[in-house]
Amino acid sequence: MLNKSYNKFFPAPESLSRPCFGLDISDESIKYIQLIETRNGMQVGKYGSVSIPAGVIDSGKIADQNRLKEILCTFRNKQNIKYARASLPEEQVYLFKVKVPKEGSENIREMIELSFEQYVPIPPAEVVFDYELYSEDKDVFEVEVTAIPSVIIEKYLNVFENCNLDIPSFELEAQALSRAVIKDGDKDTYMIVDFGNHRTGISVVSQGMVVFTSTVDVGGSMLTNLIQKNFNIPFEEAEKMKVKYGLTRNTENHDVFSILLNGVSILRDEISKHFLYWHTHKDENGKEHPPIKKIILCGGDSNLIGFTEYLSIGMKQTVELADVWTNVTFGGDYVPSISFEDSLSYGTAIGLALADFVYE
Repeated sequence: MLNKSYNKFFPAPESLSRPCFGLDISDESIKYIQLIETRNGMQVGKYGSVSIPAGVIDSGKIADQNRLKEILCTFRNKQNIKYARASLPEEQVYLFKVKVPKEGSENIREMIELSFEQYVPIPPAEVVFDYELYSEDKDVFEVEVTAIPSVIIEKYLNVFENCNLDIPSFELEAQALSRAVIKDGDKDTYMIVDFGNHRTGISVVSQGMVVFTSTVDVGGSMLTNLIQKNFNIPFEEAEKMKVKYGLTRNTENHDVFSILLNGVSILRDEISKHFLYWHTHKDENGKEHPPIKKIILCGGDSNLIGFTEYLSIGMKQTVELADVWTNVTFGGDYVPSISFEDSLSYGTAIGLALADFVYE
């Protein structure tokens, strides 16, 4: 029997199966969080964010290894971190499903590689991949494959190793995020929208697995830039206006509302496009996709006032803010010090940290 795999790209050796940090690495920051298991349940340890200057990481590719090494080494020493699970950039990852016959499944990795030409535009020898069991019937396994160019992951590994930071596993952002916001064991289908500062990740989770991902170059900073340009004010002041007024429409902020509406309508259209595609196109087996139960919002800019209601009304779908603590069992009266609004930025990091408890 083929077992469902939980390890991504690199397994967690027994010697490293201990609580560690989740590191959500993007082009502009590293968000980190630590979950600690106590006799009374889990608690949040250290958490925070470290800025990454422009040009160090570009669309998930490390452009300046030395500068990233300096940032990570300083971070490691300051926080006294030895182990961490890290995210991989969705822009550089290929996600697809293939069928393999049960007969001969002892050579499943070789059989998966034979399908690469259809899904991955680089030779199998230049790719690192892992897979999970998605479904099976009498004769066939259907597996979901996550693949990334070796050169991408080797650069990340090199930087971490040079900082003496052990990485038991790497994982796709969307996979870690779904572990944080979808209840363990929930097999329904959801769309997760990670509305970040510079980009938005859109993913679909079904049967407890991420089956689709896409990245849209629309983020909260674009909205702020629109306000800044329109009113000719500093970026920081424009950001305050965005946070204060959001998508509420009244006499005081009529102009801000109109500006933001133009920006978020672009994102809504992208979300709608993927939502419609999911429901109107059949899967690889010619079957209709299961309907998306609801849209879950997370990311720092998902807090924009009125954004949830705007999407819900515009798409005529259930839309709600994520609970990133869905699978974290806090004990007693413990309440994490991080606010709900801020926690929406830490979904991926929380999902990575939760992997320690999954592996145990």
